[in-house]
Parts: sequence; structure tokens; C-alpha cells
Amino acid sequence: MNYTESLTRYTANFVDELVKNGMTDVIISPGSRSTPLALIFSEHPFIKEWIVIDERSAAFFALGLAKKSNRPVALVCTSGTAAANYYPAVVEAFYSRVPLLVLTADRPHELRQVGAPQAIEQIKMYGDYVKWFHEMAIPEGSTQMLRYSRQKAAQAFAYTEQGNKGPVQVNFPFREPLTPDLSLPDIWGTKRNENTSGISRMEGVKYLSAENVRELTEIFGSSQRGLLVCGPQLDTDFAENVCQLAHHWNIPVLADPLSQVRTGAHNKTQVIEGYDAFLRDSDIRERLKPDYIIRFGAMPVSKAYLFFIKEHGHIPQFIVEENEGFRDPSGNDTVYIYADPKHVCNQLIEISSDKQNNDEWLSEWLKYNQIAKQHLLSGEEAQVTEGEAVRGIADVIPNHTALYVGNSMSIRDVESFFMTTSKNVSILCNRGANGIDGVTSSAVGAAASGERVTLLIGDLSFFHDMNGLLAAKQYQLPITIVLVNNNGGGIFSFLPQANDKKHFEALFGTPVDLPFEKAGELYGADYTVASTESELKMQLKQSYENNGLSIIEVRTNRVENAAWHREKWDRIMKEIKEGWQ
Repeated sequence: MNYTESLTRYTANFVDELVKNGMTDVIISPGSRSTPLALIFSEHPFIKEWIVIDERSAAFFALGLAKKSNRPVALVCTSGTAAANYYPAVVEAFYSRVPLLVLTADRPHELRQVGAPQAIEQIKMYGDYVKWFHEMAIPEGSTQMLRYSRQKAAQAFAYTEQGNKGPVQVNFPFREPLTPDLSLPDIWGTKRNENTSGISRMEGVKYLSAENVRELTEIFGSSQRGLLVCGPQLDTDFAENVCQLAHHWNIPVLADPLSQVRTGAHNKTQVIEGYDAFLRDSDIRERLKPDYIIRFGAMPVSKAYLFFIKEHGHIPQFIVEENEGFRDPSGNDTVYIYADPKHVCNQLIEISSDKQNNDEWLSEWLKYNQIAKQHLLSGEEAQVTEGEAVRGIADVIPNHTALYVGNSMSIRDVESFFMTTSKNVSILCNRGANGIDGVTSSAVGAAASGERVTLLIGDLSFFHDMNGLLAAKQYQLPITIVLVNNNGGGIFSFLPQANDKKHFEALFGTPVDLPFEKAGELYGADYTVASTESELKMQLKQSYENNGLSIIEVRTNRVENAAWHREKWDRIMKEIKEGWQ
């Protein structure tokens, strides 16, 4: 067997094994050294290849697709700095627990550290931000090495999903010639129902022991003021279970917008979505002091909630993690429960008595929540505000679609203004590292899952990742972008830095003064500007009839926006406290 045949069969067995394990999508950035992987992935009949030229955008595209589909997605790039451009998305995938399989092509060993072009140190280049690293052997065509290739593919795929999902890197040193021979017979090396890797998996679900459950219900059963908190997580089935537990125990559920609890057909009568507005007041935080807190998912977006739990640091806190990890920046004393969240809810329901006597406690939360919602959802300004933009999206976004949200002010406005709905809308955001980079690419990647996406994004984040629009244009992906243009970093207007009038604009406001309609023209977008909330909703509905890229710009003023938000919050807290008299 000559080298070209060995290269072909070795690489094809790796790719085919990924497909057998469930891989369906690969994002390829063009390059020479990655030719074997690129061509063989593209040849496989059960793989959908997406070509994204810029590696940085490609990695965030893969992240968005993996997040939306909740299954591993592969990345392929050439050697050198191409792989380094994956770094920000790999970091985000690690912290947000998204399964990515990063396949980096490399120079062979004899061309390393000798000044060869496009040769950098790629061994464990992502450090601790990948769950597993492996450097493949130089391709060989023996039966033993083809089996080795399949085994490493199966292991790599498994590592992306085992425990907390996350990224994995496999490094491929390839010698020239790099072009595989796709005319060879049976390059996939096996029938579809055969297992030639020697690796198969069976995984169970983690439960609490009966003793643990009894211990917990004794703690919770003697307390009247319990609180369930749902932070960012991706399991859309979880909402039904946690809301059933809340109903059974007669206690409130604080639902972060990224918890997937605010949307869907489940019973949401005890879901509190306006807590960020009224927990801004220290007196209200003290009045709503709980006896215990059970949190599911990551830390909620709300800073007001962080103040709330820090002020009640002595309150017993229980955090449910499906596999492992410690996600609690409050520093409070915490009991970590490592078990499947849905089963934890079911176990607590099964062993506990029905309907604890928490009517007054629940009613107070519901009353404050209703006051917050009345203020947050009322009125329409002459010039659309950022909060109104979210209200407009929530009102008209179609069923069975996704809302991708940028960081900084965008996610905070969704926190405040996107209320519960019976629509099945998944709400996604890159909240692992909370960066503004790569958001457009991630949203476009989510649209590649086949489901329409609405992206809410600020102008700085949009500027940061405009090249992410190329894939939307190339593949005619169904995505509507609501671009909130306040000409700078709007979130800083809410922070103490805003008081430094001398340096604020240059260092924090950072206006870019760009005509973004030109970007829309460049990428073939249907581009409009909305002046009012009603106009925005009309343009959104029209965009949802468009199969390609639509951009709706909403122009706001940072100073006026901050004042509008604060006025809303002040009215909410004032009405709540007036009710105490």
C-alpha cells in the first residue's frame, strides 16, 4: 500500500468512525495541510460540510450549531495560526459546556522547530481549555493502524460528551503528498452496522440515594420560605420537572432567561421573571429573605440576584450539577448535589408531602413580580428603546425558533423584558466567558441547525464579528438580526465609569460612527431601520417571511436609555414599598 492509499484509508476510517458515533456536521476553513481531512469529510455521504473561510468565525459558527443542536460539531483547519484563531471559541465552549471536536492539521515532526512555514507549536495549544488532547500518529494503512484511527475517533467523540460537555483537540501531522485518492474502493473500510473500532458506550443517569433524598426533604420540609432558582442551561425538558416541583412545594421559581424555563408549554404560574427589577432594592431583598435556595444551572445573569444571595450568605444553598463543577461566584457556603436535575426534582416530589403551607410566601413573590411586569411592559415611547426592542421580539417571534442574544446590555434587557410565553423558543447566549466576540457567527451557526434564529446584538459586538455574516449569505440561512445601535458600549452607562466625564467616551463609550446599512448591503441583507416598537414588530414579521438574512437597526441614545431603565426600576420599587404601609 503506497503512502497516498495509506493516507486516504487512515483518514477516512477516522471520519467514518465519527459518523458512526453520531457526527453530522463539520465546519471547514480552507488550507493546504488540512487537505486530507477537508476532502474526506466532504466526500462522506452522511456529513454536512460548512465552509467558513475565517477560522475565528468558523469556530464560533461551530459553537452556535453545537449549542443549538446539543450534539458535537467538528472543526477542521490547516496548520499554524489558523488553529490559534479557534482559541476564543474553544474557551467559550469549555466554560459554557458545548461539545466541539477541534481537528487541527499539522506539519510532520521533521518539519517542526526548524523554521518551516506555517509550523507553530500545536501540541496541547489550548491548554486546560480542552477536555482531552491527542496527537495522531503519521498515517499508515495497516489493519492495526486503521483500527487505531477508529479508536481515537471514537474516544475523541466520547470525550466531547462525557460528563460536562466540552471541546476536544486532535492534532493530525500530515506528510506530503496531501491529496487523498477518493477513487479507491471502499475507503470507509466497513459496513454501516459493523463496529471495527472496538469501542462502544453505555451511559446511565445519576440519581440521589434514598438516604440523601430523605435528608434533603427533612431540611426543606421544615422550612416555609423556599426558593428554586434556574440559571442558564440547555435542557428544554427540564422546565416541566422544576415547575412541577415548585407547584408541589408551593414555592416560587426564579427563572433566568437562559434557563429555558420562561418559554414552552409547561405550567409557569409560579415562575418569577421580573426579579431582577425589584431585587435591586436592599429593603426588598431583606424582606424576601429565604430559608433555603436550590439552584439549577449556572449562575443567573442578574447582578441584583447576586447581591441578594451575597446578603443572605448564611442561608443554606444547594446547587444541582448534573456531573461536576463548582459554579458559585458568591463564595457562600454551598452543598453541591451531583445528579441529573430532572431526576432530583422527581425524587424530591416523590418522597415529600404535598403542598407545603407557603401561601403567603409565594403570594408575595407573585405580587412583586406582577408589579414589575406591569411597569416593564407598559407604554410605548416615541423613539424605540432597547427594552422595547426586546418586548417587540418577545411579542412576535415565531413558535419553534431560537433567540440568540449578545452579551453586555442585550442579555440584560432580555433578562428584564422577555417574559414567560407558551411559545417553544430556545434562548441562547455565549455566557461561558461572557465575551462580545463571535456572537454573530454563533447565531448564524445556530441557524444552520435548520431552525430560524433571531439575533439581538449591540453595535460594538456586531462590528466585532461582521465577517460572520458571510456564512449567512453563502448558505441563505434564515436569520433576523435586531441591531441595537447606541453608538458604543451602552452597558458602561450603567456603571460607575460613566461618572468620569473626561475619559468615558474614549475608553468606555467607544463610539464607532459606522453606517451599518453598508454592511447589510455588502452581505446581501434585507436592511431596515425601526423607529418605534410597533414599527419594529411589523418589520420583524416581514423578516420572518424572508428565507435569508434580514437586519433591523434600532437606533438609541445611551444616556437616555440608562435614564429610561432607571425610571422603570424606581417606579417598580416605589410601588412595592408603598404596599407595605
